[in-house]
Amino acid sequence: MKSELPNCAKCPYNMTDRLCRKDEGKAPPFCPTRNNSDLIDNCLREYHRPDILEFAKQSSIQESDGYAYRDNGYERVKPIKPRIEEVIEFSQKMDYRRLGLAFCIGLRKEATVVEKLLSDRGFIVVSTICKVGRIPKEHIGIRDDQKISIGDFEAMCNPVLQASILNQEKTDFNILLGLCVGHDSLFFKYAKAPCTVLAVKDRVFGHNPLAAIYNIDSYYRYLK
Repeated sequence: MKSELPNCAKCPYNMTDRLCRKDEGKAPPFCPTRNNSDLIDNCLREYHRPDILEFAKQSSIQESDGYAYRDNGYERVKPIKPRIEEVIEFSQKMDYRRLGLAFCIGLRKEATVVEKLLSDRGFIVVSTICKVGRIPKEHIGIRDDQKISIGDFEAMCNPVLQASILNQEKTDFNILLGLCVGHDSLFFKYAKAPCTVLAVKDRVFGHNPLAAIYNIDSYYRYLK
């Protein structure tokens, strides 16, 4: 509580009592809502840009469209849409036509399903697999004992090329499906179009990384 570094994850107050939720709300010393008035004003000016304003507006509309029974009050709302449906609806709201799909080879079956879902909704889909380019891992200094399949040729994941191909094809919106930690970061760095994540990779939990968090006091207590 003594640190002035922004740390919303350590806020001790109930959600409905926080300053970020209501006027005269409670705030710890490290609250960025309380401590960053100039930065808040500067960022608000970004929303005056027509493209940013429309993107933010449709994002917020999509958020509320994900719930039913909103007329009954916040405590009674019901989530009704999986993320893939929200990705499709948001793309439609934004009038996107060309969607990029950057996926991991380990999720190739899932990518086939996703591509068909998007194509069937009328989108033009450009997809790139992580191993595109067939560049040996040795090119980035990987030793043989650092490969997954020791002693064999192994193509490196190539998120820079994945992003570059989608840039070349002028996609309106990119969807990431199961890229590795770090590889996804490089894709974000090099992609020109806005990006969203349909699923992240978690080899142990079937791409549900929060399973370890939900079990932090039991099976995965060793992480603490």
